[in-house]
Amino acid sequence: MYKKKKEKKEKKTQNDSRRLINFLRGRYRRVTTLADSNADLSRVMQQILARNGTSYSRVNDWAMMSSPIPTLAICLSYAYFSKVLGPKLMENRKPFDLRRVLITYNLLQALFSTWIFYEYLMSGWARGYSFRCQPVDYSSSSMGLRMARTCWWYYFSKFTEFFDTLFFILRKKNQHVSTLHVIHHGVMPFSVWMGVKFAPGGHSTFFALLNTFVHIVMYSYYMVAAMGPQFQKYIWWKKYLTTMQMIQFVMIMCHQFQLLFTECNYPRGFMIWIGLHGVLFLGLFSDFYKTKYTDDSKKNSAKKIQNGTSGGACMPVLDDNDSSTHNGVSSYTTIYNKEYNSCYSNGTNNGYVANNNITEKKLA
Repeated sequence: MYKKKKEKKEKKTQNDSRRLINFLRGRYRRVTTLADSNADLSRVMQQILARNGTSYSRVNDWAMMSSPIPTLAICLSYAYFSKVLGPKLMENRKPFDLRRVLITYNLLQALFSTWIFYEYLMSGWARGYSFRCQPVDYSSSSMGLRMARTCWWYYFSKFTEFFDTLFFILRKKNQHVSTLHVIHHGVMPFSVWMGVKFAPGGHSTFFALLNTFVHIVMYSYYMVAAMGPQFQKYIWWKKYLTTMQMIQFVMIMCHQFQLLFTECNYPRGFMIWIGLHGVLFLGLFSDFYKTKYTDDSKKNSAKKIQNGTSGGACMPVLDDNDSSTHNGVSSYTTIYNKEYNSCYSNGTNNGYVANNNITEKKLA
């Protein structure tokens, strides 16, 4: 009897040992699988961020490129100033008259965009870059370095665009500093930082090439619009500006996502990231275009400021010649709101709207 109990106990111990061994084997397999997955993930991240180490060393000593922290801090500070601090500082102050500043600013932005566009052409896109597949030149060749420097200046231009928002706040047009406007301007510098850091050249710079060309046209348009309603006859093509912007995003999407169906030695993750930018902005611009140009209910309120459903930015236009005679009021904001009801956009999705009756009267 005792012997049977002992054998039964030993058998149970053996079974427990087998279960423990099987459990440990299963855990080992899972750990091994996870380790392999992490190794694969590391390789994927390396492919996404930097296909080799040269990209990091080449730009590491450039301004704000050694770490993402400065860019992230500036973007967060911009968001805080735009939505909280700026409006609070202007709460008990009168709006500034910035018409001349706006003209100068938009002229400089147009010239800056022209130079960046030229550099993108001369450092690659007019010198043999492939529209089907263009790897990043991570070497220290003169053309590779020129392209990388151009990418950095494009990155810098995203910060100069912060002045778009600053001018709204200084003129107490806080309703135009929408959340989407702030997100657009706040996200772009960080996205471009990743491009300069890990892929300073190659396929996705097509996005920047198109974007700078559109900015040349866009800021030129804003500059003329800021000169006053009497100049709006020279910007009759304002409706087509939105169309051009939408075409830009369609081209970016097609150009980026074609790499999903072909082999190309370019960071796939960054390609997808840029392509998704095209999808997002195309949706915003399409919504604005539909609201502004195809909605019959909006046509009946053409004399009102149309800011689109995506809440982009709209900047006022004023003719200084009559700034002191309209209704005996000299306030920039008051005259704009009551007399001209015209605006132009430095945001992501708005065009120029003007009171045609006022314009005809002034042109006469």
